[in-house]
Amino acid sequence: MSTRSPGQTSSGSWFRRNRRIVMVALIVVVIAGVAGGAYGLWYILIGPASPSAVAAAPPVLPGNAVAAPASLDGTWTVNTTLGTIDDGTASFVGYRVQEQLVGVGGHTAVGRTTRLTGSMTLAGAVIDNVQVTADMTALTSDQPERDGQLKGQAIQTDTFTTAMFKTIQPINLGTLPAEGTIVKVDATGALTLHGVTRTVTIGLQATRQGGVIAVSGELPILFSDWSVQRPTSFAVLSVDDHGIMELHLLFTHS
Repeated sequence: MSTRSPGQTSSGSWFRRNRRIVMVALIVVVIAGVAGGAYGLWYILIGPASPSAVAAAPPVLPGNAVAAPASLDGTWTVNTTLGTIDDGTASFVGYRVQEQLVGVGGHTAVGRTTRLTGSMTLAGAVIDNVQVTADMTALTSDQPERDGQLKGQAIQTDTFTTAMFKTIQPINLGTLPAEGTIVKVDATGALTLHGVTRTVTIGLQATRQGGVIAVSGELPILFSDWSVQRPTSFAVLSVDDHGIMELHLLFTHS
């Protein structure tokens, strides 16, 4: 016969009741974690909308802050102190690649570097000796984890630290455009990327505002042409086998 008082319960009953409470608490924690994790994954991988492509807008802007030189002839150097990277008005070189993310869907990955050197010469209406070098180790996107992956995967920025473009023939404009006029030209040259050098032709838009010549353009890149392997990640279902190399350069007279 039991000797428990009316207010007492057996240890087995107490354990079962508290086990149910613990299990309910764990379920709540898991649900909250999944919800929070899903939001966290969305924010980490997507975050703000990707920057617009450079070809979508004239490559103008901060030129009125620099006075025009007495003569436009001479050497023009890539200026990395004008504009801002946030609104795309600074000098930069970068990439755009479409990726499919787990639980999220399609997203355009955009990475850019503002660590550049370069120059060109202008004589009358002829542009020549264009050479631009980009520090690939300074590539940044909206996601540091993606940037970290690219150090050892895909373009392998830890191994292939720079990319370079150098023209192999002059660009003849015919006549020198008036200030503020946007002209479209093709630049043919040697592009070195991921340790591979190939001859390419890049379609460019250019304009002059005050003492700044602004140039923008983009070039389709098929990864296999440059011995680039598509990156892999647990959060990425797939990555296109091609992308876009884009550039926005501000030149000032030396």
